[in-house]
Amino acid sequence: MKVNKTYRSLLDKSIGSMLSAIEIYNKPAFHNREEVFAILAVNSWELLLKAQWLKLNRFNIRSIYELQPAKNKNGQNSKVKKIIVNNRCGNPKTLSINIIMDNLRQRGLLKDNLRDNIESLIELRDNSIHFINPDPISKQVQELGFACIKNYMSIIKEWKIEIDLSSYNFYLMPLAYVDEKKIVTGTHTNETMNYINLVKEKVNHMDDTDLEYAVAISIDVEFKKGNTFDSIGVNYAPDGIKVSLSEEDIRSRFPWSRKDVINRCCERYTNFKQNADMNSIFSKIKANPKLSHARRLYPNKERPVTFFYSSNVLKEFDKHYTKK
Repeated sequence: MKVNKTYRSLLDKSIGSMLSAIEIYNKPAFHNREEVFAILAVNSWELLLKAQWLKLNRFNIRSIYELQPAKNKNGQNSKVKKIIVNNRCGNPKTLSINIIMDNLRQRGLLKDNLRDNIESLIELRDNSIHFINPDPISKQVQELGFACIKNYMSIIKEWKIEIDLSSYNFYLMPLAYVDEKKIVTGTHTNETMNYINLVKEKVNHMDDTDLEYAVAISIDVEFKKGNTFDSIGVNYAPDGIKVSLSEEDIRSRFPWSRKDVINRCCERYTNFKQNADMNSIFSKIKANPKLSHARRLYPNKERPVTFFYSSNVLKEFDKHYTKK
């Protein structure tokens, strides 16, 4: 099948920019790596989104160009005819990433979490001149970076874009050592705090029902000594040694009651009904210790029992109902 050359070029450049962003970020001695990562990551997203918009418009190149009304003979703007806006070099100006995101969002193709993540990176790119000391934002950038890479891979799969991710060493960025003490004692200018507060606001308003896309992803790692490499990994086995979790851990992993799950389903699906089919799905979920937790009212008695659920249960319901 013949592929549009401009479309293919945009995809190739997008992948190249994202791989470069990851490579730069993984160089601990690279100065201003956070800002450079943001610049390259935003460029990668812009190219990918423009490629998708071009595809949606049947590869009409004018769809990604900035247009303005043509002038009539009387000097007034035409209500019908539009011409391409050129840059200072005389080449066509393409639509900004913000306009492309608006267009895709209007078609229901860009989730809020994904957009907030990209906008946070855009703000980092645009405000990097104000960050005298990058240390105070290093942790925030790392969390944005994890989400950025995950979102990028997810959207390629969702949109069925002609990119074979297995052809690249395209994995989430390696875990970086972030010195918490250094973050606390770093120089926090007003400009830096403005950026941190903006990201926090977006994270606080993150849609928890969106399981595919995130604004930021935090990964906590606990290092332990081991005699073999096997001791580093974590595996699940039905006959393995039981691990005790605190009440706080359990509530964190299984925050939803049955009512919460039903409310989320009502908001998420067009054809959701509380009936025997729903009860059957719940029964299946209750049998999965990764998705549910049975909490006894009395520790020494089998009953009564109340089940609490992980937010990942929505992936199971996605198999049976149609999203809005």
